[in-house]
Amino acid sequence: MRYLRKRPFLLLTLICVAIFMMHLDALWVNVMEARNFVTAREMLQDSNWLLTTLNGEPRYQKPPLPTWLSAGSAFLFGIKSVFAMRLPAALVSIIMVLTTYVFTKKLTTNNRYAFISSLILATSFFIVFSGRNGQWDIFTHGFMMAAIYQLYLFFSSAEKKYKRALIAAVFFGCSFMSKGPVSMYGLLLPFFISYGLVFKFKRKKNTMLPIFLFFIVALILSGWWHLYTYVFDTEMVLATTTKETTNWTSYNIRPFYYYWSFFTQSGVWCIPAFIALLYPYLKDKVFFKKGYQFTLLWTLCSVFLLSIIPEKKSRYLLPVLIPLALNTGFYIEYLFRRFTNISDKKEVLPVYFNFGLIGLIGLVFPFVGYYFLKDLSGVAWPWFVVLSIMLFLIGIFICLQLIQKKIERVFYATIFFIVSIICFGMPLSKVAFQNNDYKSFTQLKKWEEKNNIPVYEFAYFTPEIIWEYGSSIPVIFNQNQTILLPKEKTFAVLVGLNKEQELKEAFKEYTIEKITRYDINPSKMSEKGYNGRLWRDLFLVSTK
Repeated sequence: MRYLRKRPFLLLTLICVAIFMMHLDALWVNVMEARNFVTAREMLQDSNWLLTTLNGEPRYQKPPLPTWLSAGSAFLFGIKSVFAMRLPAALVSIIMVLTTYVFTKKLTTNNRYAFISSLILATSFFIVFSGRNGQWDIFTHGFMMAAIYQLYLFFSSAEKKYKRALIAAVFFGCSFMSKGPVSMYGLLLPFFISYGLVFKFKRKKNTMLPIFLFFIVALILSGWWHLYTYVFDTEMVLATTTKETTNWTSYNIRPFYYYWSFFTQSGVWCIPAFIALLYPYLKDKVFFKKGYQFTLLWTLCSVFLLSIIPEKKSRYLLPVLIPLALNTGFYIEYLFRRFTNISDKKEVLPVYFNFGLIGLIGLVFPFVGYYFLKDLSGVAWPWFVVLSIMLFLIGIFICLQLIQKKIERVFYATIFFIVSIICFGMPLSKVAFQNNDYKSFTQLKKWEEKNNIPVYEFAYFTPEIIWEYGSSIPVIFNQNQTILLPKEKTFAVLVGLNKEQELKEAFKEYTIEKITRYDINPSKMSEKGYNGRLWRDLFLVSTK
């Protein structure tokens, strides 16, 4: 342990591996992931590396870099492996946290603060969620954080200008090729604004040519794929672009103040994150006032810019959590130094409440958990027992250390609390599975191969179903208003919610027979979480 304590970078890496890579395939594949995974699989199966597809149809809504990485991982570790598909996102998350550590250490010359802030970032709720999912968001912000670090070195030092400009441009291009200008707007622009206001952009010799190099390389890396798809599939690209830009002003419209509770997305750091935003309270307590001003402005600028966009979703707050973690780190570092000497109840009560609540959760988990999970299968019981013991012991430790006002130990115990949940609690996620009528679409694939009867979707496809099935399923009446009538005399059709009557009308001159239902919902139909998109009835259709 002493060996690791003297090597914070290595310790941080090990913690990140535990957080982002343990039981990476435990959770169900969600719709956002399924789109990415299916596109990656079709790259390998159909060689659609540039003109990307989803269920055989063009998909240009998002640039393909994350999908390329997922496809590469699947090629190495298995095309059916959820772990392989999610692995690139986990690795990018780890790199993002480690880059943040190096960046904050360079910015403040305070190794302890850098370590604290990076741990807060790695354990913030939505960072953990995004880093363990094969979605685009973590890629674009992870790559942009690496670009920001290089740009910081570029503006703060006179050395290696061309090298840093070139590396920054490469990471900027990777960010753009992950989700377009999202991170440029939500993370990089707020960084430039806050850095310029606090530290100023000092004019130095030999900066113009490296900056020009940065823009040229960044433009080429960011734009070549978009140009390629436009040249070779102009009509579809224009239709996709029109739809995407329309969504910004007409889809998921929320009021300007929708993001004002952004600090709650940090999970267990919610209360410390809120207190760290109180500038009049903290400004004279931090060890580096300019650094605190910088992270605070960076956070608020990001929230403000995102709030201007009419379309809003909770996951769009992901870039805010990066500067928010750095800002919260200043408050936690202050508690490390001064908490034992603080006598004002207004200052200590939020600390006791926040960490005391975590300790209390650890103490009651074995009892509450047993009440709700008493019907666990035999395989799951050992995980529950180990998790209960770990959380109970950590809960006792947190409470005892809080009484002694040893906040540093409380902080690290909280990190261990989160790591324990991931390492020992993730295998319990399948407890939510309660659907006795569950029937996987992998069985449909076997049925198709055994009977040599082709399968079609009737009116629309669902990404999760396509992922489970293992290959694309042709759609008879697709959203592009084109009709694909099967040429076979006998074929099977998957029919979703409220579409059975339409099937009978469309094939009224055919014999139609219902075979079975496939349902990949983890919950029962009677429960609130049941999703009508995740089942299909299979009909056998043949000429009379």
